[in-house]
Amino acid sequence: MSYAGQVISWTGKRPKRVEIPRLKPRGEKRPTTKVDIADLTPEPLPYLGQAAYIQLGMFESLSRAVTTAPDLSAKEGLSTAAGLALSKHHALIAEIRRRGSDPAEVMRPFVPGFDHFRAMTMGDDWYELLLGCYLTAGLLDDFFIRLSSGLPGDVGPRAGQILGEDSGTDVVVSELRGGIAADPKLASRLAMWGRRLVGDTLLLARSAMHASGNTTRDELRIEPVFTELIAAHTRRMDGLGLTA
Repeated sequence: MSYAGQVISWTGKRPKRVEIPRLKPRGEKRPTTKVDIADLTPEPLPYLGQAAYIQLGMFESLSRAVTTAPDLSAKEGLSTAAGLALSKHHALIAEIRRRGSDPAEVMRPFVPGFDHFRAMTMGDDWYELLLGCYLTAGLLDDFFIRLSSGLPGDVGPRAGQILGEDSGTDVVVSELRGGIAADPKLASRLAMWGRRLVGDTLLLARSAMHASGNTTRDELRIEPVFTELIAAHTRRMDGLGLTA
């Protein structure tokens, strides 16, 4: 069963499926006007709690990739990426503590949903695990940076800066490209895996939003935001030689 069948969406209803916005053809110019989604941004503590737990989960997934890596070079490079995810987690935790709250309590509501998401997007082998780390982290960082614009005071810029820090993905991309070059059949399998990942990840992103009460209006504003996220996802897939 997919993540869509397990998690109640941000609208309060159980989602039947994830509707992924259709992208315009590559190269076609798109409007650059940013859509205002400030009233869909959660309060600072829920935002920080979910973002912090996501980074902790990314650290754990990358640590698993380190443990199962086929050689020492891959282990060393991936350990750096895992450390960067952990640094982001610690920085977000510091923001929670600045507001006088207990990080564990703030993160706790997001544990079941994100743990299930990680289990569903872990993959069947090392390469699927790597692609899952790369694509889901990219989408979620992009989304939470976008969502941070609606946070009050200085918390938005601070959170956006933390999430925009280097994630050490170069080594992940290098390992994936090397695997695809060595086994061309891997490309088609990873392309299918990447297409599955985007739906589950967008559903998780949607669940982080605060519903304004006007579902139709919210959907219309969310669609171009998700289109931006999918465009970035497509560029990541293209960079690996995979079809999004």
